[in-house]
Formats: sequence, structure tokens, C-alpha cells
Amino acid sequence: MEIKKYIKENETRFFGELFSLIRIPSVSSHSDKKADIQKCAEQWKKLLLEAGVDKAEILPTKGNPVVFASKIIDSKLPTVMVYGHYDVMPAEPLELWDSPPFEPEIRDGKVFARGADDDKGQSFLQAKAFEYLVNTNQLNCNVKFLIEGEEEIGSPSLEDFCKKNKKLLDCDTILVSDTSMLAADMPSITTGLRGLAYWEIEVTSANRDLHSGIFGGAVANPINELARMLAQLTDKNGRITIPHFYDDVEEVSKKERNLIKLIPFDEEEYKRNLNIKYVYGEKGYTTIERTGIRPTLDVCGIWGGYMGEGSKTVLPSKAYAKLSARLVPNQKYEKIAKLVEKHLLKTAPKHIDIKVTRLHGAESYVCPIDSAEYKAAEKAYEKVFGIKPLPVRRGGSIGVVPVFEKVLGVKPILMGFGLESNAIHSPNENFRIDLYEKGIETIVEFYKEYCR
Repeated sequence: MEIKKYIKENETRFFGELFSLIRIPSVSSHSDKKADIQKCAEQWKKLLLEAGVDKAEILPTKGNPVVFASKIIDSKLPTVMVYGHYDVMPAEPLELWDSPPFEPEIRDGKVFARGADDDKGQSFLQAKAFEYLVNTNQLNCNVKFLIEGEEEIGSPSLEDFCKKNKKLLDCDTILVSDTSMLAADMPSITTGLRGLAYWEIEVTSANRDLHSGIFGGAVANPINELARMLAQLTDKNGRITIPHFYDDVEEVSKKERNLIKLIPFDEEEYKRNLNIKYVYGEKGYTTIERTGIRPTLDVCGIWGGYMGEGSKTVLPSKAYAKLSARLVPNQKYEKIAKLVEKHLLKTAPKHIDIKVTRLHGAESYVCPIDSAEYKAAEKAYEKVFGIKPLPVRRGGSIGVVPVFEKVLGVKPILMGFGLESNAIHSPNENFRIDLYEKGIETIVEFYKEYCR
């Protein structure tokens, strides 16, 4: 049976299965969601068995469990391992959703829900491509699935799991669908990911909240001081001010920067989609360069004091912020983490106490464009979309991708089908149904090309 017909005939079942995953609020950053994490892992095990794997199991880690499944046809044949994650970002702020985040809704040709794209939707299309190949007797290689539950918090347990299970995870290539394309009619293969470092900052002044009239002007306000410190981390040109932050940054050649210019990009449309008047970032670089080949340092959250309804004249005891850095090749997570921590502790004014806690991090990743995996992916996209995909470095991080390279000695191939407009990590996350279907088709073609 032709793949398009197979998708059409099984459309209702496919959406039912996908929605069964989405309805589980498997938020890894929320400690009260442990039962949902386990439930989602069990549902993935069930769906993979139904898709045609020979065995599926839920394996423990130091944190959330992983789902491992496999179908071994012949040990002499190549083995493809599919990686995905079943955990999702928190849905807040809930009031900005047009429909309940964990009750998937189809409208305007899209599925709206938390996890519709990242990464339940994209992992699910991998399972359906595999199912099609099994049911039509076209699978000509071994396949393994590794679906984890901690990607959204930096995959802290997966490196240890990989080290302890190297034989179990042995494979020839690793297939990841957790990235995006340039446009619906312009496919791309992600050839680079930025690394990540993430911290929480706690600033303390007095031992309790104080009356702002009695103590204001005499005792330091931790919110004021924290805001002042954070504002000084970048200069007016968008450049990070921390000493030695750029020491190891890979300066991209003029030749490569010229290739980046060939990537179709409409800045006016970009601004319209985001409802902004101007783009902003490091001076001397384009928007695509800023998000692909340059490091960043951003405040991801800041809070403290009274935030309830009405007024409360309080001088808060504490203020907090969350800070993240995106890192480029040659920048090492551990080194940058120490640089930032040292700088914050050194520059904190003496009239406050500051505590900097490192939460998680990841290294950057670069994929070669001359490998058998890349060439197979390139042909697959071209066959389905009718146009050759462009190699593109993306600004996001997938912590486990460089771990796979380091521990298993395998470079993953990143075949994503999302769009920037899919609003991952934001309210109204969505995934286009036509790209979901094309994603299944493309993965099928990848197997055919790679496992000839």
C-alpha cells in the first residue's frame, strides 16, 4: 500500500493515539507530575508494541524512566535508533491558551496542544513511519526507539544511562525529529545546535519583608539590585560583558557567512509574525546569524516582592531570576558556567547576599553534510517536498545529541518538521497536519534510502 493511502485510511486511529499521549501532562519540571510521567512512558510502550516492535520496556534512570523498544531483523543489517522525548514544557500562562493545553484541538489544519510539536507529535510520526514499513514488509534494517522523559530539563540522567547501556543502544545512526524547517515549502536539515547553560539566582537583603515607608531608602531592595546586575550583563550593542565569555567562540568564515545569506529569510514577515517593530541583537550580525552562530545570555524569568491584587507597600527580602546562555561550537558548558557564576558573585554589591545555582547545561553540536545519513535525509526530503533541503544551524539545544556523539560514538541526524510559528514552549503550541503527514512520508523515504 502506498504511504499516502495508508495515512489516510488510518487517520482517525493515528490522531486518537497521538491525542492519548498529549492528554497526559508529562511536565518534567514539575515534581507533582511523577505519576503522569510514568503514565506517559507506559502509553508510549503500548503504542510502540502496537506499531510492530518485538519488545518494549520501561527502564529506570536516576530520574524519569526511558522507554526502550526494538525490532531486530538481522544483526548484520544497519541499525537505526530513533530518539525522542515524552516530557513537555509547563503550559503556563494558562490564560493565554485559546483551548485547554492538554486537550488537543484541531482547527485551521493544525493540532493545538502542549506537545503537539515538541516532542510528542514529532516522535509519534517516527513511530507511524516505522509502523507503515513493518505492516507493508518494507523494513530492511533494524530499528530501536529511545524515548526519554527529561529533555525539557536538560536530560540530566541520560548520559549515565547511555554509559551503562552502550551495548543495548548500539546503532549505526540516530534519527531525531525535534527540530524545525525554514518554511512549509522550504525543508531544511539541522546541522548545528547551540549549547546551553542555565542558572537560578537568589538575592537577599533583610531577614524578612519590610515596610517600604519605614525602611525604604535605608535598606537595599533586592529587586532593584538584581535588576541592576542583570542589565549590566550586556552592553548597548547586544554584546555580553562577562570577561572571557567570547574567548572560545568559533568565528565563522566569510565563505560560510555568505552561504548563510542564501537562506531564504523575510525579516519583515518575521517581525509581523512576532508582532514586533524591530529585531534586536548583537551588532554586526544578521537575525539568522544571531540565532545560529552567535552565543547569547538572556534572563528567562525574574520575580520577587508582592505580586497579588492591589497594593502592598513592602520592601521584599528576596528576589530571584533565571538566566540562560546559548553556546556555540568550541564554547564548553562547564567553562562558561563557571565564568558566569564567578562574575555574578564578584560584581554583586556588598549590601546584598547572592546565591547562584547551576541547574543544567549542554554542549553544542555540529553535523557533517557528507555522511551517508545526511545524504539519505537529503534525498528523502527532496522526494517528498520536491526541493533539496538546506543545511541550517539552529539556535536551540538538545542536550542529549552531543552526549550520543561522546558516549555512543554516533553522530545523530536531525530531521525535524516543525515551524517557528508552531509556538513550542509557548501558549497555543501547534503542529500543521500536512507537515505531520509529510513528516511520516519523509521518514519512510529516509529508511528506504539509508537501508538500501
